[in-house]
Amino acid sequence: MHSGEPLPAVGEVLTALATGLWHWDTATELVTVDTEAARLLGLPAERATLTEAQARARLHPVDWNEIISVVGLAVAEDTLAEVRIRIMDERGRVIRTVRSRSKPSYDANKKSFQLIGTLQEVTEPTPGTPAGRTAVTGDWRRSREAFLLDAGRALAEARSTAEVLRVAAGLSMPGFSPDGLAVFGVEGDRLTIIGHHGQQPGDESPFSHMSLETDYPAAEVVRTGRAVYLSSPEAYRSRYPVTWPLAQRFDRQSWAFLPLTVAGRTMGAWMAGFAYPVAFTPDERSVLTTVARMLAQALSRAGLAESERELTDGLQRSMLPTLGPEIPGMTVAARYVPTGGGLQVGGDWYDMIPLPGGTSRTKSGAGRFALVIGDVQGHDVRAAGLMGQLRIALRAYASEGHRPDAVLSRASRFLNGMTNGSDEDADPTDTRFATCLYVEVDPATGVLEVARAGHPEPAIRLTDGTVLARRTDGGLPLGIDPDADYPTTRIVLQPGETLMLCTDGLIETGGHDFETGWKRIRTILEAHDDGLEELADALVQAVHGPSSHHTTGPFADRREDDIAVLLLRRQKETDGDPTLARPAVRRTMLSVAQAEPERVAVARQQLRELLHDWSSADQIDSAVLLLSEMLTNVLVHTDADALLLVEVRGEAGERRLRIEVTDTSDDLPHKRRPGELASSGRGLMLIELLADTWGVDPRGEGKSIWFELHESSGEVSG
Repeated sequence: MHSGEPLPAVGEVLTALATGLWHWDTATELVTVDTEAARLLGLPAERATLTEAQARARLHPVDWNEIISVVGLAVAEDTLAEVRIRIMDERGRVIRTVRSRSKPSYDANKKSFQLIGTLQEVTEPTPGTPAGRTAVTGDWRRSREAFLLDAGRALAEARSTAEVLRVAAGLSMPGFSPDGLAVFGVEGDRLTIIGHHGQQPGDESPFSHMSLETDYPAAEVVRTGRAVYLSSPEAYRSRYPVTWPLAQRFDRQSWAFLPLTVAGRTMGAWMAGFAYPVAFTPDERSVLTTVARMLAQALSRAGLAESERELTDGLQRSMLPTLGPEIPGMTVAARYVPTGGGLQVGGDWYDMIPLPGGTSRTKSGAGRFALVIGDVQGHDVRAAGLMGQLRIALRAYASEGHRPDAVLSRASRFLNGMTNGSDEDADPTDTRFATCLYVEVDPATGVLEVARAGHPEPAIRLTDGTVLARRTDGGLPLGIDPDADYPTTRIVLQPGETLMLCTDGLIETGGHDFETGWKRIRTILEAHDDGLEELADALVQAVHGPSSHHTTGPFADRREDDIAVLLLRRQKETDGDPTLARPAVRRTMLSVAQAEPERVAVARQQLRELLHDWSSADQIDSAVLLLSEMLTNVLVHTDADALLLVEVRGEAGERRLRIEVTDTSDDLPHKRRPGELASSGRGLMLIELLADTWGVDPRGEGKSIWFELHESSGEVSG
């Protein structure tokens, strides 16, 4: 008798039950059906042998693909393969739904399947009928597909083990959701608990560091690589009597233990526990198996990423400096946050370099030092390598005693040589440049000598919270022109003022351009009047959330660009009495050379920033107009350069603004009559009209012209 033919008595019973019998041999690609099975397939009610293509033509194409998946799962788990199949007529219409149950076997030599199974017609429930916890009903397939799609997306986006576990704990499976889960790992010959959900802290203790030889489901799953399904407490107790007492106290009714397998290696096990009985039908097992595979891949990715982060964090810490000993009269803070892509160490860096010798030393003996911040183009291994080499070169040039302009000039030649052919292994098309800001600091006087190579300019937070972007002279980024010059700008940091240096990642991250990003950072600087460390944290948190000195973890995964920030604060002078703080004075100073008329616009912008909270908008406009007239007068009517000094003194509402422009020309300005050279020469007339007080003071060699506006004399802007 053919292996697919039932005994006569069996055939009569099956016919009476409206159940058909079929046999499928994938080696011969033939499907044999009895009379009832043929009828259910929409064929004449007689025994027949069909080709796979003929049989497949009667089935819904989606269901055919599902049959392949379920059969493979059943073979792997040595269980029945059960699936619902929609039967189609010649016009492609669904005429009925049948349930197929079969016991597949696999021939390793022929690499083929043999299946003997039954077909029985089932009735789909009407819309709105509860699906139940174990039955496969109407919308179950669509719910399952949507669930697996969402689960796959969520697990793929999880970047750390903790995130993977949170996602797994929140999965709501269609029709049957576990009320507890545990993820087991392997260390040597022991189980470990990677994480769990739905249990109390400490409940995992009996299961942690359990030997793999223990008579426990998770241990067996790791040993064999095969899933274990326990649909009742009785099944658990009879199969694992030794470890049943450990599970009994959780008062669950069903358990599924599935292997976490990646690239053919079982890396652990996943336990899903249910507070109600679950039959674990093939469809339910298929969902659990798919989730276990996605969970294993997500955990593998997260583990690899965390290992890389640990490695690169160590590299990062070795490449970035400590800020050294405390400097009397000065406080320094720094933060570095790597980009979220790849290596985690990019081209941004900062440094603090003690400088040799010099005549300026504090009473305690602390001498000058340099603050450096920079950004090598790119976020890859080469950028990180160039950053390390450039940082070492800068330290060497600074330690030789060179001035800031000479340090950057030498560094530019060094980087140009590194990226333009001196390295035989370098890609000739992969030329790099770096932006850099170098500040030489004299702690005794607060004098800062600044040289800039294409880098964002520094910002100063004044004692009353006003923030100014300090315009500084600069040159090309390092490495572009080996003969580039880098002029220096002198800034005096007054007691209580804070200097901020940063890379563009702090400003432009989060969809901001430079202008909107700077406004965001400026708001933070103005709002924080606490310690420097707290201010550094506030700057980073405003961009990306909580950070540490060297941030890794979930936040580090979402960086658009590296961030480096350096803060320097000159401590306030109290004249020996800490209760008597000096009155706040806003002050800015700027030189405008004959060859730099564009700096008049810079001066106007700085004045507006200085007067950002002045009560009268009309007075602000008047001050900007008079400032332009005074500076332009020096540039047009003399051959000298101009030095601008702006000061704001007093309490809000009663402040006094003083603007003074000094030059080396002895020619004194004079008023002109209306009509005489009407297009120019009206500066003194405007000053006399708009200023509260003004004057011209000879200085022996040169002169200064000044004016004052009193806030109380202007209308308060509303």
